Amino acid sequence: EPPDTPKDFSCQTQDMKRVTCTWRKEETYLYGKNSPQYTLSKTSSQKMALCKASCSKQCSCSWDIGQQWIWNVTVTVENPLGKKTATDVFDVKHRMYPTAPFQVWEDCTDTEMTLHWNYKITEVELFCQTEVVQPDGKVELHNSSVADSRRVTVHGLRPHTEYTARVRCGAARHFWRWSEWSQPLTTRTKEGTPSGKLDIWREITPVLGGRNVTLFWKQTPSFQANGKIVLYEVTWEKIEDGSQPESIFFSSVCNSTRIFIDNHSYRIRVMAKNNVNFSLPSILIISRATDNSRSIFSTEELKEGQVNGTDDGIFLSWEPRSIYDSYIIDWCNFPRLKPCDLQWKRFGPNISSAVISSAAFVPGVRYKFHIYGSVANRASLLEEKIGYLKELPPRLDPIVRKVDLTYNSVTLSWDSYLTNESEPGFVRGYHVYVSPIQGNCNLKGSKKHILSDESELCKYTIENPEEKRYTVKHLMPNTKYKIVVKAFTGGGETPIVNFRYIDTPYNSNMLYFIFLLVIVPTLVAAICHWKMKWVKEWCCPVIPSPNKSKVLSFKEFKIDSEKVLKINDCLPDMLAMDSNAEAHKL
Repeated sequence: EPPDTPKDFSCQTQDMKRVTCTWRKEETYLYGKNSPQYTLSKTSSQKMALCKASCSKQCSCSWDIGQQWIWNVTVTVENPLGKKTATDVFDVKHRMYPTAPFQVWEDCTDTEMTLHWNYKITEVELFCQTEVVQPDGKVELHNSSVADSRRVTVHGLRPHTEYTARVRCGAARHFWRWSEWSQPLTTRTKEGTPSGKLDIWREITPVLGGRNVTLFWKQTPSFQANGKIVLYEVTWEKIEDGSQPESIFFSSVCNSTRIFIDNHSYRIRVMAKNNVNFSLPSILIISRATDNSRSIFSTEELKEGQVNGTDDGIFLSWEPRSIYDSYIIDWCNFPRLKPCDLQWKRFGPNISSAVISSAAFVPGVRYKFHIYGSVANRASLLEEKIGYLKELPPRLDPIVRKVDLTYNSVTLSWDSYLTNESEPGFVRGYHVYVSPIQGNCNLKGSKKHILSDESELCKYTIENPEEKRYTVKHLMPNTKYKIVVKAFTGGGETPIVNFRYIDTPYNSNMLYFIFLLVIVPTLVAAICHWKMKWVKEWCCPVIPSPNKSKVLSFKEFKIDSEKVLKINDCLPDMLAMDSNAEAHKL
C-alpha cells in the first residue's frame, strides 16, 4: 500500500536545547529496500534533513535547535507506491515537556506532610502537582501554589498513617503537557494523641463480701489510636465516700481484666495510651449490689423470651424506653465454654430491634442475650432472650414410663422432656405415631404419615410441650400395634427408629353381652329341665278350691251352686268388725 499521512505528528523539548518530534508508524506491507523511508526537514528546505528518524512502535527524530525558537518542520514518508507529508509549526518555548522530578523526600508531622523535589531544567519556570494515595486507595491531587516552587505541603492527614506520594511538573507559562511522574515515595505520618474513646463493658459476678467485675474493652470505628497503643490504664473509685482511686496498667495485647469491688457504687475508667498521650477516658458506673441485676425503673420480674434465627443472624427486639440514651446487648460466642468469649454491641436510643450476627454462631447451640438500657454510663438489665441461629431436632425421644390399655384405646405417659441449654432447639410439642402390625392405619382424628420405606403410620400432634400424657382412641380389640412418641423442635424431629409394641385386650363388654344372651338362658333351661317338678310347683302352684274343702262338706245350705257356711258353725280365733253399719247388716 502507499504510505498514509503521518499520524500524531508533534514536536517538543525537555531542556530548551534539543527538539524531538514523534509520529505514529503506519503499516504499508512493504519490507526491505521497499519499506517506508522517513525524512524530517525544514518546510522551506525539504532537501536538507534535520535528523535521521528511528522507528519501532513509534517514530522519533531529534536535533539541536541552536538559537532558533520558531520552527516549521515537515516529515515525509515515502515508498515505491507513493509519498505523504505532515507539517508542524511551533515555538520551542511553548512546547516544554519537562523531565520527571527526582530526589523526592518528605518532612512529616502527625497531620501534615511536606514533599520536596528537584528537577534539571532551570531556563523555564515550572509548577508541579502532587498525587497522594490514601490507605483506602483514594487519590488526592495537590497543586503547588507558587511557580518554580520545589515543595508542597499536604494538610489534613491522619496520624500514624502510611501514604504514597509522587510529583510531576509542567511549564508555568505556555503549559504544554505534564512531565512523567517521579518515583513514588511511601511515608508514614507521626503519631498523635488518640482520638475518641474505647468501647468498654463488664460482667459482674457476686462473691462473698462483694463482686468480681470482669472488664472488657475494644477499639471501635470512632476510636483512632493515632499511633501504636503501648498500654491501657484501668482506674476505679467508690462514688459514695470519694475514696482514693485505684489504678492498674496493662500491656497493649490485653483486652480484659478482673477487679474486686465491694457492694457500693463504683466509677470505672479505661484509657488507652500511645507514645504521645492518653485517650479520653471511657466510663462505667457499677450500681450498688442490690440494684445491679435489674432495672431500677422496673418492678416487674424479668422474663426470658425466645427469639428466632434468620439467614443473617439472630433477630432481637425489645421495648424502647425514653429514659435511656443507649442500649447494649451482650452474649457469649461460645456459651458452653469458660471463658465464653463475651461480646457486646451498642445501639442508639431510637433503636428497638437488631440482628446479631457472629462468625462463631452455629446451628443447634442456644445463645443467651442480655438487653441493657444505659443512661449516664449506668446500665440496667431490661430483658433476657434465648435463641438459636438454627434449631436442630431433639437428640433423644421422650421416655414412656406408663402404658394403660383398654380394648379400644391406649394411654401413654412420659417423663418431662429436658429443656436445658444443651438442647439443640426449643421443644414445641410431641408427635404420637401408631400403626397396626398388619395393614394400614386409618384411625379417626389422625393424619397419615409415610415413612421412607413407604409404610404408613397414624400421626397425632400435641402442640403443648408441657403435656406428658396422651390417649389414642378408636383402636381395634385383640390387635397388635406399634407406637412411638417423638419430641419435635423448630428444626423438626429425628427419624423414627424404635417402636414400642402393644396388644389390645378382648372387648369385655362384648363377652358380658354374649354371656347374658347365650350362657345364662342355656343354664336356666338346663336347671329347669333338671328340676321341672319343683319349678312347676314353684312357678305354677295348685290353687285349692273352696268347694273341695272339708269344711264346706255339708249340704244343708246352698245358694245357687255355691255352698254357704254359717258363722256359728266355726270357732274363729278373732272377730274383727269393720264398722257398726256393716255389723248391723251382717
